[in-house]
Amino acid sequence: MNPYQHTIKKEITCTGIGLHSGKPVTLTISPAAADSGINFRRSDVNGKCTIPAFMDRVVDTRLATTIGEADVTVATTEHLLAALSGLGIDNATIELDTAEVPIMDGSAGPFVQLLNKSGRKQQKSLRKLIRVTDDISYQNGDGSIRIHPYDGLRITALIDFDHHLIKKQAYTIEMTPEIFAREIADARTFGFKKDVELLRKNGLALGGSLENAVVVDSNGVLNKDGLRFADEFVRHKILDVIGDLALLGFPLLGHVIAYKSGHGQHLELMREIAARTDAWELVTLKKSSTTFESKIVSMKKAAGEGFIPLLLSHPATFADNSCAA
Repeated sequence: MNPYQHTIKKEITCTGIGLHSGKPVTLTISPAAADSGINFRRSDVNGKCTIPAFMDRVVDTRLATTIGEADVTVATTEHLLAALSGLGIDNATIELDTAEVPIMDGSAGPFVQLLNKSGRKQQKSLRKLIRVTDDISYQNGDGSIRIHPYDGLRITALIDFDHHLIKKQAYTIEMTPEIFAREIADARTFGFKKDVELLRKNGLALGGSLENAVVVDSNGVLNKDGLRFADEFVRHKILDVIGDLALLGFPLLGHVIAYKSGHGQHLELMREIAARTDAWELVTLKKSSTTFESKIVSMKKAAGEGFIPLLLSHPATFADNSCAA
């Protein structure tokens, strides 16, 4: 891993529609200063409104991950955040003119192409990372997610669907920008035809189509061109894990194992990480080295709010916002 933080070289723009809202959206990604992190801005909202891509800003995890500040929200953040995290981009400002990130083709692939077109720019500040030193886990019903100590970032996803095409699938990656772009970024979100019809009756998935999702019925995949990978379903689960865990605000060192997990479990794991200050340390990468210079950060817990320790060391804590829809 490069020890230095990165942003993008130049501003880039794309257009699309929101998966759930069905509304057109224009999204622009701009370079940002070192140590500023990833921040979203809504250009359609009066006044200044910046929403840091940080876990304490998550307001909804049903069907997608939504972050917000006051009454202003940005939905379906996970695919774009996965692209930024997967390519090692630490700092960027994302501006959009509505309340949902465009779904593009249902994967992170188009965002990877866009970011590669801009290019990465190395910055002077060194990266800080969360290195897990003890097992941390969260379980809710059949779904679980846990993380073990590991010198690097390894992600394993396991799924189990009662469908002849999907059944049980498992996949593991050693996270690097090259592996992410080659094996994970193009895996699309998926759903079952019967569920999509129900969602639309309830005013959701209004922008969904075979152009931006894999749709399955009792016979198989409805998309004309079929699957991009034989195990595209589990690969997309890894994509979601990467995108959601980007909301920790720092790159992660550990082996994440997600079994039948979703956005809600991902958020709860982040809260467990923040609460378990005995199970991780904040480290700084040495200059021109792949080894670590460990710096344990002393933090205090706030009663009833287990994720406060991370906030104490993250620039999102000090964001100056005045958001009103």
